[in-house]
Amino acid sequence: MENQDLKNAGLKVTSPRVKILSIIEGATLNHLSAEDIYKLLLEKNEDIGLATVYRVLTQFEAAGLLVKHNFADGRSVFEMASEEHHDHMVCQNCGKVEEFYDAEIESLQEKIAKKHKFKMLHHSLTLHGMCAKCAR
Repeated sequence: MENQDLKNAGLKVTSPRVKILSIIEGATLNHLSAEDIYKLLLEKNEDIGLATVYRVLTQFEAAGLLVKHNFADGRSVFEMASEEHHDHMVCQNCGKVEEFYDAEIESLQEKIAKKHKFKMLHHSLTLHGMCAKCAR
């Protein structure tokens, strides 16, 4: 499926692109940094440099395959682009990222934009705090 995803995004199918996309699609964590992906490639004995990982991630983001987030600690993380909107909760202690959707929050944001005669094109909401495990 990765090859078709790349072709649909207008990208040439190359070995590094296929391997990086495979890592992202198969990851147990939804939000991976370039360094996370690089380490997973090393564990698989893949000869792909960190600079290539950064370059490919930038290409995937530009093509709409990935979404980049800057949650905390200055690191960028990536997740597969999705048609379904969701927001995030980020633990400031362990870095865990939880996704959530709340119709009431979405409705309120639309009402606020309308009240201010603001045409909202897209938005993101990130809650920063401590997950249940770290809060104990």
